[in-house]
Amino acid sequence: MSAMTVPNLAVGSDHHLMPVIGFGTAASPPPEPLLLKQAVIDAIKLGYRHFDTSPRYLTEEPLGEALAEAVSLGLIGSRSELFVTSKLWCADAHGGLVVPAIQRSLKNLKLDYLDLYLIHWPVSSKPGKYKFPIEEDDFLPMDYEAVWSEMEECKRLGLAKCIGVSNFSCKKLQHILSIATILPSVNQVEMSPVWQQRKLKELCKSKGIVLTAYSVLGSRGAFWGTPKIMESDVLKEIADAKGKTVAQVSMRWAYEEGVSMVVKSFTKERLEENLKIFDWSLTEEEMQRISTEIAQCRIVGGEVYISKKGPIKSLDEMWDGEI
Repeated sequence: MSAMTVPNLAVGSDHHLMPVIGFGTAASPPPEPLLLKQAVIDAIKLGYRHFDTSPRYLTEEPLGEALAEAVSLGLIGSRSELFVTSKLWCADAHGGLVVPAIQRSLKNLKLDYLDLYLIHWPVSSKPGKYKFPIEEDDFLPMDYEAVWSEMEECKRLGLAKCIGVSNFSCKKLQHILSIATILPSVNQVEMSPVWQQRKLKELCKSKGIVLTAYSVLGSRGAFWGTPKIMESDVLKEIADAKGKTVAQVSMRWAYEEGVSMVVKSFTKERLEENLKIFDWSLTEEEMQRISTEIAQCRIVGGEVYISKKGPIKSLDEMWDGEI
């Protein structure tokens, strides 16, 4: 089949075009490199051009190899047809470490620049310690001014076309906005029919920041995942009425909310299914049902990471509180 066309959203002051569906590479445990590389090749053949990674996911190197192979095979004309996102991990979220961190990611990915570079979490951890989960004694408060200044430097140096944040609440996003010379282009957060992020979505819209949703299908199979989305009676009823899957309804809902999304699948059939959301729509009544009839419950934010020492900082603390 011919590659499908995925709509774009303009991000940043330069109006860089970002495909609204991204291929996510976060998995627990990390995918086998050969499996990931084949899935990326399959995805490109289907029409995916947006790929999301992080040093935390341990997927930068195989993703980079797959993208280089896709260019060499002629599946895409050049690197410029791709949109690649990576992230600054907590251990590198310190003054003096941000530019070296993006340079390592670029080396891993075999790229000269990223289309988007995000602060992965609004918290830092001890430099040089990349163990995950992060242990309690290794959490540190982030020096937002120093870190964001160096994120801006990544853009000025041409290492990233756009810069942004991930997992930032309204409060933390407003703090970045108060100190930024270059505003964040994107905030990537958990968002789905069971956690709709209405307040944050409105703030981002008012500031010209694109909201990108992850866990839009519930991240089933990961330790942080939930079946609440795929087992939702409301979503099942809408899907049955339209002859679609629950996953397609959830993704179509996100698209009609005006956000982009990162969705993980390593199977060709599911990758293809996930792109088939653009030639139909949800009715106003169906959107209203999703808005009002589905109980709201965070997936990722409610988790408490466990170390050998027992319960440590919950993501709720990172989200709303101060560490």
